[in-house]
Amino acid sequence: MTIHKEHPFLEPEANRDPVRRLRGRLGGPVTLWTSGEDGSRAGLTVSSIMVAAGEPGRLIGLIDPHADLMDRLEETGRAVIQLLHYPHHNLADVFAGQVPAPGGMFAQASWSESEWGPVLDSVTSWAGVRLESATEVGWSNLVTTVIEHAVIGEEDDPLVHRRGRYLAPSRTRT
Repeated sequence: MTIHKEHPFLEPEANRDPVRRLRGRLGGPVTLWTSGEDGSRAGLTVSSIMVAAGEPGRLIGLIDPHADLMDRLEETGRAVIQLLHYPHHNLADVFAGQVPAPGGMFAQASWSESEWGPVLDSVTSWAGVRLESATEVGWSNLVTTVIEHAVIGEEDDPLVHRRGRYLAPSRTRT
């Protein structure tokens, strides 16, 4: 086995997409978007998000148009957007399709049902949202949702993603 300083399959720097590299340097909190009911659930890890204050408030995200979540969100018109904690980093990888999920993605954790979709039992902050619009922007859908319900809890160890890595909690505190 050879130990590499960088990922062994990483493209040479000259071939890397500068837009993707810029986005990676911005970093951000990791959320899990879920929608649907038992038997027809879908979920996706999303870190390209923004909250727009107002009456009502809105939560905006960039979602892969080919993701099962996009289909379920358009079908139901509702979703749960939950803020993940650092201990959820493996689950975030499962919902990002980066690691195997024996039994399916939702078999990897405990969930409760809400009128907006499945809520991860171990999150402390989440929002129940209604789909307002989805517009193609670049390679993503710019999804605007209306916040209908919000649960706000302690966030001592948020899951933050920057430059392809999760930051340990001690590096996210100010």
